[in-house]
Amino acid sequence: MRVLVGPQVDHPRRHRIVWGDNLPFLQALPDASVDFIYIDPPFNTGRVQRRERLRTVRDPEQGDRTGFQGHRYRTLKIGSLAFADLFDDYLAFLEPRLVQAYRVLRPQGSLFVHLDYREVHYVKVLLDAIFGRDAFKNEIIWAYDYGGRAKRRWPAKHDNLLWYAKDPRRYTFHYEAMDRIPYMAPGLVGPEKARRGKTPTDVWWHTIVPTRGRERTGYPTQKPLGVLERIIKVHTNPGDIVLDFFAGSGTTGEAAARHGRIFWLVDRHPEAVRIMHRRLAAYDPRLERWPGAHEGAAFDPAAREETDSV
Repeated sequence: MRVLVGPQVDHPRRHRIVWGDNLPFLQALPDASVDFIYIDPPFNTGRVQRRERLRTVRDPEQGDRTGFQGHRYRTLKIGSLAFADLFDDYLAFLEPRLVQAYRVLRPQGSLFVHLDYREVHYVKVLLDAIFGRDAFKNEIIWAYDYGGRAKRRWPAKHDNLLWYAKDPRRYTFHYEAMDRIPYMAPGLVGPEKARRGKTPTDVWWHTIVPTRGRERTGYPTQKPLGVLERIIKVHTNPGDIVLDFFAGSGTTGEAAARHGRIFWLVDRHPEAVRIMHRRLAAYDPRLERWPGAHEGAAFDPAAREETDSV
């Protein structure tokens, strides 16, 4: 993989990682040039999203945690990943990007926008205006049960995914590609149905990325591969171009590549690009630098991470 300095005017049917502002990239794409778009924009939480990177070394004398076979280990902080999740006018930030998303989608394409309870209602109204209200197909609830629990309100343990089809009468949807989930009472449906399982509804129970799991990249807002794989298998065809212009840790790219789709991933943060570069190197994506690349840290695509995050 190599860094290509400056925007690339060609848009090949190959994997791409773009380091830069997503708006100029979207504006440069031809009409109807991508088959599917998933985005997980900042949720406008008003907080800095942060994930620390740690390393443990064996230290019998000053260890602060106990590990395998009772040995003591000392924790070293080697850095952190962070970005500000605050916009004075969230809809004004998203609107030009969503307008471009509609333009670049092919007629049978779909858009998934991943949000939470803070902004989903406002973004849905905006998307209704851009795509048309009849283009709205589903609000999918991704429910999980992890982390702290509020004591002065019902704990928020779900995200919202809005699905819009560019043409509400003709869109890609492979019902037979849905993964099956177990029946809650298999004894009531008979052995054959219990063995086959049932198709999911619009409420998806799926764990977050485990803190110490192999899937974890260290990116603060990483989403589970299983959620993206479910979406991509049903809403795209092999060989389709899948675009994620808030790409973060690159989960969309891995899900796409695993199932024979082509990914185009865009992010302006160098740490996100570094993580995607490492995670997706086996698929040999083209790495491009576009205007708006965040200069908060030097980026060397050939540099290796010092340690894994925990």
